[in-house]
Amino acid sequence: MAEQNGILCIDKPEGFTSFDVVAKLRGIAGTRRVGHAGTLDPMATGVLPLFFGRATKACDILPRQDKRYLADFRLGVTTDTQDATGRVLCERDPSGVSEADVRKAAARFTGEIMQVPPMYSALRVEGKRLYELARQGVEVERKARPVTIHSLDFVSWDGASHTCRIDVHCSKGTYIRTLVADIGEALGCGAVMTGLRRTMAAGFTLADCVTIGEAGELAREGRFAEALLPVGAAFAGLPRARLSEKQAKMFLNGVRLDPARVARPGGEGPFAVYLGEETFLGTAEVKNGEFRMVKLFTLEV
Repeated sequence: MAEQNGILCIDKPEGFTSFDVVAKLRGIAGTRRVGHAGTLDPMATGVLPLFFGRATKACDILPRQDKRYLADFRLGVTTDTQDATGRVLCERDPSGVSEADVRKAAARFTGEIMQVPPMYSALRVEGKRLYELARQGVEVERKARPVTIHSLDFVSWDGASHTCRIDVHCSKGTYIRTLVADIGEALGCGAVMTGLRRTMAAGFTLADCVTIGEAGELAREGRFAEALLPVGAAFAGLPRARLSEKQAKMFLNGVRLDPARVARPGGEGPFAVYLGEETFLGTAEVKNGEFRMVKLFTLEV
């Protein structure tokens, strides 16, 4: 089978790790070169962009790093994982907490905030994943890190069960479980995340997604390649630089161009580089007075 090149957004099902999804799609697409953008916990569902073939080179330079989630949580409970899959640490009566109280507490966690990563996370400390240490009963000190909550909107509130759903738009590196736990701590009763659905990642939304089953059906029908988005779709938000055919050939050979001769907006970039209007070549920046390649995705024109 010819190598697949492009992006396919999967609506990740509950119970799968991000690596599980990658492994499934490797089999479906018949290729080893598959990467993903933004790990999701097994209990989480939603947007998981997968990158195939040469598109895998985009994973570490994606211009859109912000994400959006729908999160469900319940007051009055804390667990060691900060979600409903963990061991219960404490239960408190949340009956005195109103919707107004929750909204007021949540408002404290918008904008740039400091967040301590949870022990049950994939961060490494001295070569070991934190969740590996947590499973051994070991807890290590984690430094608080800055993250940004661009918006936090209330979707629903049930006063009888003290459950809530929020819509969170946040920066890369934000742990929604920890955000929920911090809100619960601010309220004095604790809170645990009971569900999480990612609705946007790398600029892609649920409308761009297919299920694993649908991806398999596309492959069986010989239409898998047709479903792939071009890698340029991940860089659609960048300003465009348009090269002539002569410039494009030089660019593909690593030649640094004169910025004054490149059709582009002002500034130093990064830029999405195109041959004319349609053919995406890669990304570039202006540095030391030269128009330089950052990453190349097209091998020839």
